[in-house]
Order: sequence, then C-alpha cells, then structure tokens
Amino acid sequence: MRADRDVVVGEVRRLGWHRVGVGLYRREGVADDLRADLLAWQQILPASGCLTHLTGAVLHRMWLPPLPENLPVFVSMAKRETRPKRPELVVMRHTQPIRTTRREGLVVATPDEVLLTCARDLSLLDLVVLGDSALHQGLVTRDRLLAAAARRRWGAAALNRAVGWMDGRAESPWESLLRVFHRACGIPVVPQHTVLDDADGRFVARGDLWIVASRMLHEYDGAGHRDRRTHRDDLDRDRRLLATQWHRRGYTSTDLLHRPEGILRDADLTLGRRHRADRLDPWLRMLEESLFHPTGLDRFAQRITPPGSGRSLRRHAG
Repeated sequence: MRADRDVVVGEVRRLGWHRVGVGLYRREGVADDLRADLLAWQQILPASGCLTHLTGAVLHRMWLPPLPENLPVFVSMAKRETRPKRPELVVMRHTQPIRTTRREGLVVATPDEVLLTCARDLSLLDLVVLGDSALHQGLVTRDRLLAAAARRRWGAAALNRAVGWMDGRAESPWESLLRVFHRACGIPVVPQHTVLDDADGRFVARGDLWIVASRMLHEYDGAGHRDRRTHRDDLDRDRRLLATQWHRRGYTSTDLLHRPEGILRDADLTLGRRHRADRLDPWLRMLEESLFHPTGLDRFAQRITPPGSGRSLRRHAG
C-alpha cells in the first residue's frame, strides 16, 4: 500500500474507501486489512511514533491470550511531540527514545519493549504466554527482557516478576499455561523432557512436562491431536512409552480452565502425597486475573477499550 495514494486523512464519503478511524480512511480491497489499517494509522503518527503493546505483539506474531472485542491500536511516541487525538488510539508517551524495528513496512517497538509496555496492563499469566512465545521464536533473550525490566518504567516490576516464570521451551500457549499451573501448585516439572530407553539409550519420546522423580509425563492435548494421522502417531508413541514403563496423561484447555483439581489430584497421586485442594489457590488467583478468565477479560476491556471504537485483533490470536 502506498500511503500517499491509498490513505486519506479527513472526511471521505465515496465508494471504495474504508473508514479506519475518525477522519482516517484507506482504500478497500486489500489482501491484509489489519496491515492496511495499521499503515493508515502510521501516517498520522509523529516521527517518533511506533506500534507497541498488544498491537506490537500481533505484528511480532507472539502467542496471544484471549482478547476483548474492539481492541484499540496501541502506539508509543516521544513526550515532546503532539499526540494524535483519536478515540481508537491508546497513546503512551516517553521522555527517552523507544527502540524500534520494522515488520512488513510498519514501525513497531522491539519485542522487549512490547513486553514491557504490555506489563503495564496485563497479568502475570498473560505476560508469561507472550514471553514464552518471544523466547521460543528467538525474538528476544532472557537477558534482554531482564534489561528491559530494569528500566525505571511503568510495568518494569511486573515484567521482572513474569520473566522468572517464562520458559522458551514451551511450544504453544496452552503448554505455557500447563507448566505455570504445575509450578503454581507446587508440582516440580521439567519442560520438553526427552525419554530414553533404559536398556540401550534409544529415543522413545519427548514430553511436554516431566513430573520430576517419576516416570510420568503431563501433556497438553489440543485439537490437532484429533487429526487421524496425528492420533495414529500418538497411539504409537503411547505404546513406546508403555514398553519402557513410562506413562502420560493428556489434558485440554477445559481441564486447565474449568477442571484443574483433576490435574492436581493426578499429580498428587504420582508424587505419593496427600491431595490438598488448597494447593489450587495460587493458580485460581492467577487465572482470575488473566485474560483467560471472564473476570480478567472484562476488567481489562473496561480499562483499555473505548466503547464502540477500535478494531478486533481476536482473529489474530496465536
């Protein structure tokens, strides 16, 4: 999209134009409407402006928690420059320059800066999902995140705490949640554990989470495991595990969000410890604060989303 021909600032009332926001239009019929809208917004930002927060997370293709409808566009800019006043924008202003990069022609904050900005508004669990994704994809290092968390900025303390819970070995957002659940409930686990045959050292399987000092794997079973070929491979893998006296339990998002006591009970049985339901309390508090829970989602939406404005990024969630 060429900004000088395909974006118009001002009132436009003719066919072939899409209204992006108040007084901002771009041509219709583009292949990527989100990118087109963000390119339009970029035209009204000052020289120091960049996309950040959850908008930046989408552009960096990080895994996302559930998002409310009508999410605004998040931007950062220098405090000395005039702020664009649009109800669809959330503008964060800074006294120091923001580190940026380019994604598909868009100026976006670097991944560490995006996570620091998200830490202003998101819960620990949400930040861990974003951070696991960034680490897993090699977008950022733990040292870079810790350096960002050391800045004297709003959200720094929250990011610093979240980094201690992050692990780039996770391969999906639900694996991240499953790992955090185990840790919150005091269940020692190792992610992406390689199981070898005791007799000859032959590779048997790699498991999402190994319960330490046991021969049990706890894993996330998503919709992809219902595919016929994947299901066949899973059965073959299960047989290999059983042949070496290893076992696995698979859990779904419903188990994590609505039936977590069953996971805890299974783990307590494996660890040979007395089951105590109150071990769930830290997890339940974390969950309720997050965007994975209706209460957390509503709280965030009321805080950040101007009524009736913005566009939804929900379909871009990872």
